[in-house]
Amino acid sequence: MAREVAESCIDSVNLELVHTYCMRLHPTKPELAARRIEAIGFQVGLQLAERYTKERPRFADHLEAIKFICKDFWAEVFKKQIDNLKTNHRGVFVLQDNRFRWLTRVSLDAHTTSNGTSSGESTQATSARASQAAGQYLYFPCGLIRGALTNFGVACAVSAEVSTLPACSSFIVRIKV
Repeated sequence: MAREVAESCIDSVNLELVHTYCMRLHPTKPELAARRIEAIGFQVGLQLAERYTKERPRFADHLEAIKFICKDFWAEVFKKQIDNLKTNHRGVFVLQDNRFRWLTRVSLDAHTTSNGTSSGESTQATSARASQAAGQYLYFPCGLIRGALTNFGVACAVSAEVSTLPACSSFIVRIKV
């Protein structure tokens, strides 16, 4: 019997990871917080990839591994397949998810600043601030993807970009040669 975890638990874990590392443990060192959260995601990705592929033969090349991430791994972790996969055929893959589930509950109060006072920010500035805040919640999934690909023998770097919430414009996977 397959063991599953409620989606609300995963959401809570990701929210608490970001809050704990970015707000409490390393509030003045966002790069350190990002590395720590990504490292946790990396370990989880390694273990999930092992679990999801134990009945499969090893992948022949990195393209097969990326396709597995887009279809099977994404469906297991995020309950849907990736919306779009693009590549330049030189080791860079862009995985696009137009409604990334882990960002659907992330919001930013546009009328207050971090100290609670009202601000007259423009819509563009608010959008930029929201994208930056949402980016913190993508460290863990970037680690998941990198961990899974590392388990498949694909050394890579993974980053994410946010356009408008809850869309994650893209996860960018760069294969290391």
